Amino acid sequence: MRRLALALVSLLALAACGEPAAAPDGDRPKVNTGPNQNRIRADKDEKIAAAVPKAIRDRGELVVGTTGNGTPPLSFRADDDKTVIGVEPDIAQLVADVLGLKVRLEPTSWENLFLSVESGQYDVGFSNITVTEERKDKYDFATYRVDTIAFEVAKNSTIEVKGPKDIAGRKVGVGSGTNQEQIVLRWDAQNKAAGLAAAQFQYYQNTADYYLALRSGRVDVYVGPNPTAAYHVAVAGETKIVGEVSGGGEIPAQIAAMTKKNSGLVQPVADALNSLAANGKYKEALARWNLTNEAVDHSQVNPQGLPRK
Repeated sequence: MRRLALALVSLLALAACGEPAAAPDGDRPKVNTGPNQNRIRADKDEKIAAAVPKAIRDRGELVVGTTGNGTPPLSFRADDDKTVIGVEPDIAQLVADVLGLKVRLEPTSWENLFLSVESGQYDVGFSNITVTEERKDKYDFATYRVDTIAFEVAKNSTIEVKGPKDIAGRKVGVGSGTNQEQIVLRWDAQNKAAGLAAAQFQYYQNTADYYLALRSGRVDVYVGPNPTAAYHVAVAGETKIVGEVSGGGEIPAQIAAMTKKNSGLVQPVADALNSLAANGKYKEALARWNLTNEAVDHSQVNPQGLPRK
């Protein structure tokens, strides 16, 4: 089995130090990346389960959309290159347990995830999805993690990112259609209005391609989810984190399970998450991937999201 290491760092440590300190290999916590995950499980809550829409109860299965596209520790492929693992599938499994349902993970693209939840093909999306006011027009949300964005550069780079001016004139790798893209696009607009050089945005198909571009110098800085960046820094040892912001830029942002608008599923999902928070299972799942620092106190249904574009 391939064994990967994940640094145990807090968001505050990232902000203060820029890069998590590397522990000796023997001291690093190990992450199970095999197909046999032995996930943390929970018991069914009869009251919460009874509130699940009848069609889903009758099916006996919670269909979960997740990208599974190679972005550990969120949702990625195990050593067998087939099984989808990560913190997102773990939390989805726990929610399904509380709802008395089997979980069926459906790996898909980011774009198709939204279309499939909207069409009802998937019951819920667990894939590092940020709550936004625009998305709330079509979807309901139950929060379960804070959203933090990291700026990652090659280890020998002298770049630091503390604000918009630090990406002026830089080659910036960022995922299309993501909230991190919206942040750096806003920053770029501010820079150009102030007479600074425009950033050059580059888009690739997956995270591995971004890291290849970063190593080769085709990209100066990569902007992505903090968990992914911290994981990569610890495992590969070839990059460092040089700044981090809320997923909403200056506005707090939250990651949430996403259901079709008015499907009747979001409240049972939120209730399940709060039950898991109360019995400790929720934080156990986060701890497997060293992400307890991104825990929320309780799940909220459709909280204030990031503003419309």
